[in-house]
Amino acid sequence: MALFRIQHITRYLYESPVSESVNELRIYPIPGSDQEVLQHELIITGNPEIQIYQDYWGNRTGFFNVLEGHQELKVESRLLVSTVAPDSDITNNVGSFTDLHTEIQKSLLLLELSNAEQIVCQHEIIKICSDINDDTRNIGQLVESCSRYIFDNFTYKKGITNIETTVDEIMKLREGVCQDFAHVLLQLLRTAGIPCRYVSGYICPNKNGMRGEGATHAWVEAYIPQKGWCGIDPTNNTWVGETHVKLAVGRNFKDCTPVKGTFKGATRQHLFVYVSVGYEDGHVFEETTEVKMDKIEQPAISEKEILAAMAAQQ
Repeated sequence: MALFRIQHITRYLYESPVSESVNELRIYPIPGSDQEVLQHELIITGNPEIQIYQDYWGNRTGFFNVLEGHQELKVESRLLVSTVAPDSDITNNVGSFTDLHTEIQKSLLLLELSNAEQIVCQHEIIKICSDINDDTRNIGQLVESCSRYIFDNFTYKKGITNIETTVDEIMKLREGVCQDFAHVLLQLLRTAGIPCRYVSGYICPNKNGMRGEGATHAWVEAYIPQKGWCGIDPTNNTWVGETHVKLAVGRNFKDCTPVKGTFKGATRQHLFVYVSVGYEDGHVFEETTEVKMDKIEQPAISEKEILAAMAAQQ
């Protein structure tokens, strides 16, 4: 078991005052057998009331707005969480494709998560899958091989991609960060007919040099019969362990964004994300990132859409 104290600050700065900021949060760790939330505190500019609902993917989601004019919006999450390593025996003679096809036929959710995106370079994805796959592999082994391919053929490099970078662009660059590698792995697995979902969270410091360590992180969960959802991290070519803390799941990054929203006002915004992860022995990892915001305003979600989603859950 491991214990982590995580501070996550999302800070928006506006060049001139804005108003009626409407926001959505997915920074509530998902409870389960492998992680337990011991403490969680949210501190938001103006102390707005947060309404909670469950989204389509089952994530606990917060909604709030700030009506008054402001030039800064800060969302701070303070979290104490304990984790344990999930079952590591994933590739040992489990998860046949016959069993998987039977389960997909019974679940619209699995069917939705097994359909690949339409992209320009799909022929290249198909060739990679064909080169990797053979009749002797079970699902766990194929998932592992796809992750290893990304780890061996893509370079971890910050600053060359952003939240809008497509799989086609990543395939040309052969470089990127955790969310890029997660999106490529999703495309590979779905092309192979394996249901899978994007996971957002943190990878906490364990002094072993893992890439993305201590920062907000992304990986993939593949659905394997007899095992269920199994997390694998293509950035580090490893099955998810006790150093991974899961926040949200979805079809891709857009379904799992920790903080997103829109506002009234024609101005440029600057987004800074600070993450601090404290380990049991007192070691602390800190990282501050300025996220590229190319557009003047980015209305990621409307108030009407959020209220409709909340109403559907009532």
